[in-house]
Amino acid sequence: MNARRSDKLMPCYARQNQLLAALPAAVLHRLSLDLELVALHPGDVLYEPGRQLEHAHFPVTAIISLHYVTRSGASSEIAGVGPEGMVGIPLFMGGNTTPSSAVVRAEGHAYRLCRRILAAEFRRDGAMQVQLLRYTQVLMMQMCQTAACNRHHSIEQQLSRWLLWHLDRLPEQELQMTQELVADLLGVRRESITDAARHLQELGFIQYRRGHISVLNRNGLQSTACECYFAVRKEMARLLPEPQANSGG
Repeated sequence: MNARRSDKLMPCYARQNQLLAALPAAVLHRLSLDLELVALHPGDVLYEPGRQLEHAHFPVTAIISLHYVTRSGASSEIAGVGPEGMVGIPLFMGGNTTPSSAVVRAEGHAYRLCRRILAAEFRRDGAMQVQLLRYTQVLMMQMCQTAACNRHHSIEQQLSRWLLWHLDRLPEQELQMTQELVADLLGVRRESITDAARHLQELGFIQYRRGHISVLNRNGLQSTACECYFAVRKEMARLLPEPQANSGG
């Protein structure tokens, strides 16, 4: 679906992204000529380390992982982006490149905006600039919290936090994700994730079958999560606009 061919529908779909939804109607209308709705699939690479970023992406239903890869090939997720945010902060912060990668983890759609249009809108010193700077603060806080969590909290706490984060951004209480991939994103051994997932399943909080993780008891999962999950949620609620109650318009 190309936004240029569906201008009447574009604002309705765009409001499924919290940053775009918070923009005044006049600003969203101005951007509607350049926003393009694109389908994203698991494993799609939106940008790589050191490469010039060409587009910003505002997820509507997709989830995108920002992660850092070492020279040895080891990697870990430093942050995740869903419908509450955007991918491409270096485009308006002046860097244009980043040492991290952005990879799609949950399929869905996102609005794509070329770097020139994003930079021009940011320089207007208006609503878009305010929302992007607030989101940047949220993302920085998420990265700091992730670093602290990976250093000081148990694998079970990290896994619970990670599962809850994704569930907040998905319409269903199920993830299509292998334990090997989760281990890679958290930067831990697969055996550690297997043990943690087994214990959470024994508690009746989740159910795991190959490639699928279903949450059966969200309150129980929250009880095993560390404070990092709640700290990030609190900061998001403080700085970001409330999600639209009716995503259809």
